[in-house]
Amino acid sequence: MELNWLEDFLALAECGNFSRAAEGRNLTQPAFSRRIRALEDWTGTPLFDRSTQPVGLTEAGRRFRPFADETVRRLLQGREEARLAGGAAATALRFAATHALSLTFFPTWLSRLEGQARLGAIHLLSDSMQACEQVMTQGQAQFLLCHAHAAAPSRLEAGAFRSAAVGSDRLVPVSAPDESGAPRHRLSGGGAALPHLAYSPESGMGRIVTAARGAFPAPLALDTVFTSHLAAVLRTLARDGRGVAWLPDSLIAEDLAQGRLVRAGGAGWEIPVEVRLYRPRARQSPAAEAFWALVAAPVPEEAQEQATQDGRERE
Repeated sequence: MELNWLEDFLALAECGNFSRAAEGRNLTQPAFSRRIRALEDWTGTPLFDRSTQPVGLTEAGRRFRPFADETVRRLLQGREEARLAGGAAATALRFAATHALSLTFFPTWLSRLEGQARLGAIHLLSDSMQACEQVMTQGQAQFLLCHAHAAAPSRLEAGAFRSAAVGSDRLVPVSAPDESGAPRHRLSGGGAALPHLAYSPESGMGRIVTAARGAFPAPLALDTVFTSHLAAVLRTLARDGRGVAWLPDSLIAEDLAQGRLVRAGGAGWEIPVEVRLYRPRARQSPAAEAFWALVAAPVPEEAQEQATQDGRERE
């Protein structure tokens, strides 16, 4: 589908005459008619009633018109803003990051890096892992920050992207405490299924939990009672006693310290994860390449631990 097709559609909808609309678009009438037909083929339905004079919109055309208007307006506005911002865009750094890391790890990690070098303008998009991967493949971000585990590789193609570990974290199974402070829902393997507060399929942590279950100390029966791609939502429900959830330690450290949540099982039920930064293999702007050079070197273990601890304190 081409922008020209939408502009042709709007021109014909406005004047109701193929000849005048074609003239206004600086096209011959046959060429104009072919483009209108191409748009109708793309939508899969006639948009104009050619049996009337002036030519009128079909019901499908009337429903389509506001979307065409909005799309053309936003594209042209975006083009103009891009032209105006072109100079600043060359030095800006564009990140996509999963929600949990946007809350905990990213701010303190970035602050530490700014202490080493001037970074310039930062743009952060916070979303689910699936959405962040799409942003990266569409070239709308230069870097992706996410949790990672060997058993659940990213869907970014290895040939087109590379990554570096910049920190560490741990997915901890937690539950609300009972009156005695013990977990209301305890992991033990076998027995009745436990209520599970699960991540939705678009969540990267959901992929990790699913892939890592084979390494648990025993087979585990879980009954999914709630699903979300937001770890913060699952944390709230876990606090309310609705079930057990695997949550990043960087997000729940304060809850554990204050007893709002307790570990639902021993260390064998926990899932160690990395915090990884992805980038395209293709060369990027000088600002992006300078940033990559700053972070791609191996991260000392004490620096990783400090980044995680800073994230906990910030949360």
